[in-house]
Amino acid sequence: MTADYDYEALGLVAGLEIHQQLDTATKLFCACPTDLREPDESARRFTRYLHPTRSELGELDEAALEESRVEREFTYLAYDSTCLVEEDDEPPHRLDEEALETALEVAQLMDMMPVDQANVMRKIVVDGSNTSGFQRSTLVATGGAIETSAGDVGIEDMMLEEESAQRIEETDDGVTYSLDRLGIPLVEIGTAPDVRTPEQAQEAAERIGMLLRSTGKVKRGLGTIRQDVNVSIADGARVEIKGVQSLDDIADIVRTEVGRQAELVSIRDKLEACEAAVHEPRDVSGVFEGTDSGVVASALNDGGSVFGVRLEGFDGLVGREIAPDRRLGTEFSDHAKRHGAGGIFHTDELPAYGVTDDEVMALREAVGATDEDAVAIVAAATDVAESSIEAVADRARTALEGVPEETRGANQDGSTRYLRPLPGAARMYPETDVPPVEPDPSEVPEPELLTDKVERYQAEYDLDAGLAEQVAYGTHMPLFERVVGDGIDPTFAATTLESTLTELRRDDVPVENLTEGHLETVFTMAEDGDLAREGVPDLLAALADEPDQDPRTVAEEAGLGSAAEDDVREAVLEVVERNADQVEREGMQAFSGLMGECMGALRGKADGDLVSQVLREEIQERA
Repeated sequence: MTADYDYEALGLVAGLEIHQQLDTATKLFCACPTDLREPDESARRFTRYLHPTRSELGELDEAALEESRVEREFTYLAYDSTCLVEEDDEPPHRLDEEALETALEVAQLMDMMPVDQANVMRKIVVDGSNTSGFQRSTLVATGGAIETSAGDVGIEDMMLEEESAQRIEETDDGVTYSLDRLGIPLVEIGTAPDVRTPEQAQEAAERIGMLLRSTGKVKRGLGTIRQDVNVSIADGARVEIKGVQSLDDIADIVRTEVGRQAELVSIRDKLEACEAAVHEPRDVSGVFEGTDSGVVASALNDGGSVFGVRLEGFDGLVGREIAPDRRLGTEFSDHAKRHGAGGIFHTDELPAYGVTDDEVMALREAVGATDEDAVAIVAAATDVAESSIEAVADRARTALEGVPEETRGANQDGSTRYLRPLPGAARMYPETDVPPVEPDPSEVPEPELLTDKVERYQAEYDLDAGLAEQVAYGTHMPLFERVVGDGIDPTFAATTLESTLTELRRDDVPVENLTEGHLETVFTMAEDGDLAREGVPDLLAALADEPDQDPRTVAEEAGLGSAAEDDVREAVLEVVERNADQVEREGMQAFSGLMGECMGALRGKADGDLVSQVLREEIQERA
């Protein structure tokens, strides 16, 4: 299913939506911090039920309406930093200026034209991910383009939005969200449908990611950037695939979706050829009296029902694979699950799961199915079974037409699953609580591209190509530039940030506890001679275990202060005298072995250059 296709012949058209969190001090519409918290830190919780609202024209968005048909309770974890805006108990504040400025920097890097006036809109979202039932979003810039090896890809628009709440847990009754992430500013960048191959889609996403990181003002790490991919083929339909977490997955996601749509088109052609039809569902509970199927018996014993639907002409097609480990029946099951069912059974896979041959024959007879037909069933509480089988029948009817327009979610294995219909224009309407702003791009400096930074680090700081690239593309790039600007040696700063921290992490040191303040203080201590560079790893390791302590206090307690030259000379002299015979015999050839012994004796308290100088002097004096 993921083999290469003739994408030009299939008429592949794809576009991207890149969502990137911005690293601002406060959230987009309130003064709360943008730091993530652990769920067990929550101070309290509250619950809500959400329902869709009508647009200015009185219309209901189809996607929001379908979402609302599943009655669920939403629980929100609030923290000591949670404010009334986040709880939707107070109107939002003005648009955050720092976030707007960063968005304008991104716009410059993509040659976009900022809008004259930015007006905040409400976008209906009733999946519980926002306490208000909508997400606030504002158009910041339009037009622009990025380069790829297969040609330019246009940029249609960039929105500045508030991030959704973080999903913590989902049960049959509802969903629990954490409010720490809600309201973090993010930009949503939408490309034109200019992508023609999976490889170009991935390259375009990588290019946009590089431009975003060039600002030095975006959050880094898992979940801080998400890619949505819009894919269609000539005989298919536009499908939006949401939540692609890794750039490396984009090409595979596009390939898989092309294959899925091609298979659905092929299934449509077969169904047209046999004049297939989908009949009205029926209650077929009587077929399964005394059944040995655990799933079916459990539903019936709890007072539930089994509903079935005859899929005329579908025999062999419901079980047909349309993507790796996914079949047409899996698509039907996705829709049934949206209405509370655990899944479906169908005759392409039966007898199985305790359902016998005789029950399959009786099932076919109950719905009037022939050998050319398929039958799908749902066993659950009566209302769930009835609504779920109706959803299966509706999805089967769209199979007669080919590929449905829909929103799908990306799975970790590269496949996708049905989420909801594509949203329409009715989901957007003006936000009346936030005044418009007039962006002024003239006051925003254009960021330096990461590719240009790599070249500058090599030329200006004499870093080798590999280390320069590590620093420029790394998470500590803004800190590196700040400390080097304060006079810290560039090679020392780069090596510490990219090599020392990596080595400590591999040794299971919790380096995530180290703040930029810790690192800046350690750099200053080393530069001022209060800490030998050789003692930096030990101090960082100690600080990671005691992040609430002052670095100077930790250094003093660990005995990591920088030794004076007299103390260094005394320690070196001790080592040389202890190895006097070796020095007399080998002369300067004894240097390497004794250097390690000297550094060990000083326990990271002395700079290696000073120890080396003193040791050479002592050996030469005796040789």
